[in-house]
Amino acid sequence: MTKEKFPVTNAIRFLKEHQVEFIERPYRYEEKGGTEVAAQALGVDEHLTVKTLVMEDEKKSPLIILMHGDKEVSTKELARVLGVKSVTPCSSETALKHTGYMVGGTSPFGTKKQLPVYVEETILSLPRIFINAGRRGLLCEMSPKDLMKVLRPIAVHVAR
Repeated sequence: MTKEKFPVTNAIRFLKEHQVEFIERPYRYEEKGGTEVAAQALGVDEHLTVKTLVMEDEKKSPLIILMHGDKEVSTKELARVLGVKSVTPCSSETALKHTGYMVGGTSPFGTKKQLPVYVEETILSLPRIFINAGRRGLLCEMSPKDLMKVLRPIAVHVAR
């Protein structure tokens, strides 16, 4: 049986350059299916999937927040933690402009612009995570310790 070959993404290049151990985990992408569809396709708990969300504050300064697939970000709490008036999700076009990735394929690795990265602190205690590898229908399975090592995100508690 031949293994399907996927194009190398900027995220995959970044992980290889930083010598991160990961496993490519392809699945059949469904428009608006999100982490629920990915988790079901891969046979893993949705809590282990990590969403890469691109947001901006009231001054339009972009940032990335990494959140469990089965949780939402409290933007009010995130704004409080960041010391800004408000935080809102970016439009698909703005997210693409900042990261170089289409929504549904956004990865925190190898972004077009270097953005501040925040992570829900409970993600860091998971044994493994499944996070987007830079294209729709492709996650990478890795250790949260490696995520910390290469991204140096700021841990926050903003899940709801």
